[in-house]
Amino acid sequence: MTDAAGPVRHDVASPGRRSGVGVARTLHGLVALVALTGVAMELVIALTGGAGTAPSHAERIVRLFSYFTIQSNVLVGIVSLLLALDPRRDGRVFRVARLDALLCIAVTGIVYNTVLRGLQELSAAGQVSNLLLHLLSPLLAVAAWGLVGPRPAVTAATVWWSVVYPLAWIAYTFARGAVVDWYPYPFLDVSQLGYGRALVNTAVVAVVFLGLAWLVKVVDSRLRPAP
Repeated sequence: MTDAAGPVRHDVASPGRRSGVGVARTLHGLVALVALTGVAMELVIALTGGAGTAPSHAERIVRLFSYFTIQSNVLVGIVSLLLALDPRRDGRVFRVARLDALLCIAVTGIVYNTVLRGLQELSAAGQVSNLLLHLLSPLLAVAAWGLVGPRPAVTAATVWWSVVYPLAWIAYTFARGAVVDWYPYPFLDVSQLGYGRALVNTAVVAVVFLGLAWLVKVVDSRLRPAP
């Protein structure tokens, strides 16, 4: 159909495309549900369990949100929720947030299941939240990215900007640890390991993070656009 100005376009999404967007909404929503439920469970445990091993109840809450695990699950939960509302959401800042969410939750799963698993005795509720935060959330987040994107969305600039957040977390962890003498993970505990060993351990994790970031960039450029 044409008019005086030329062809008239009808930008109506095909049934297949609408179906793809629906699948993307569902998967992103599932990731958000799992991640934020795990965080909510840990928060309830902290709020109702008193000070625990911390010197005060307030300090216990601060410590909870100082864990990379909790922060990465909050980040992937929020980003996934935004994608569930709009699977085509985009923008330079959002691309960095999306990449950070993917990388941070992947590193959380890798480090916990290779280094930290079994170091703490967990309650029944703690075992459930641990499963959500350290296993299901990382697996589902990576699977959702692989299946429904969004992509292409990773450039070299996106990779380098994604490093800012973990570097800020490392700086915060060491600065706060020097003041309160508490570190969220044994491999960062300066009081037990000394700064040299703790920094080496941190560097190893940082290399893993950066290596994963460039791997995601390569894969992102080769997979077909999604959703």
